[in-house]
Amino acid sequence: MRRFALALGLIALAVAAPAVAQQQMTDPDFHPTVARPAFAADGPVVVIDGAHNNFHTVDGRYAPFVALLRADGYQVRGGIAPFDAGGLEGAGVLVIANAGPADGGSPFTASEIEAVERWVRGGGRLLLIADHAPFGTAAEALAARFGVKMGKGYAFAMTGEADLTTNLTYPAEAFGDHPIITGRNADERVTSVTAFTGQSLQGPEGSVILLPMTVGAREARDLPTLQALAERLEGGAAREAALAELSTPALPAQGLAFAHGEGRVVVLGEAGMLSAQVVRYSDGQPDRRFGMNMAPGNAQFGLNILHWLTGLLP
Repeated sequence: MRRFALALGLIALAVAAPAVAQQQMTDPDFHPTVARPAFAADGPVVVIDGAHNNFHTVDGRYAPFVALLRADGYQVRGGIAPFDAGGLEGAGVLVIANAGPADGGSPFTASEIEAVERWVRGGGRLLLIADHAPFGTAAEALAARFGVKMGKGYAFAMTGEADLTTNLTYPAEAFGDHPIITGRNADERVTSVTAFTGQSLQGPEGSVILLPMTVGAREARDLPTLQALAERLEGGAAREAALAELSTPALPAQGLAFAHGEGRVVVLGEAGMLSAQVVRYSDGQPDRRFGMNMAPGNAQFGLNILHWLTGLLP
């Protein structure tokens, strides 16, 4: 499932059948640097959750993000305890990235969800990331506690009458003037972000859309449905009828920021944008990369998110 999703995210679909990925791995050639680190040493503690079947963890697929944050002076560690049993202790920022579903639903207990909400309301800082299906379903209950609705499917955009892509690029003209976008100075302004499929989001009243979903973007409920849609379009089916049957309009955002009580929250509908991965194929085609290694603006976006969460940005 995941490998097919990556193939979809890396190329505009011309055919439904993907190449078979031989291996997906952290890009060994990605070595992030920060010209002017925010903290010389002993910056805020960032805890990346690893206690909820997470697809992205501190030593796994989020190692590139960890390297970027450490280059900026943050202290980063993995979280191994439930949130209501010590998992929030010592955390300046909690990052939850692609927690996996438990028995088809939320991996978080009701007590954990209440603990996280109470912690944020009292001044905690949360970066919640939930990708395409099934990760939206896994995070849905936690997100709802903060007033966030998740699309829970596979987001895509049409690039032609019969072509669709799950590479969603947000150019400079799409952005507003939230501090996460403007940064601390002109050099830190975010001018482009690329997401690699993921889901769409809708925020609570008062939230700011960081990544406004591409005009006309839609969402398929799962990967087989997305594949069926691609096959239908490739086969010459009427575009509007196929889209109406096999997808729904996307929710308005892929990135949100808002205050919650005394705390701050950022929610992203795609995780790969803050990683750096390479997919190697068994059929001889060139490696394909996705994340900060092919979309440099993503790294500044990630840094600015942490700068806002930790109060360096207003």
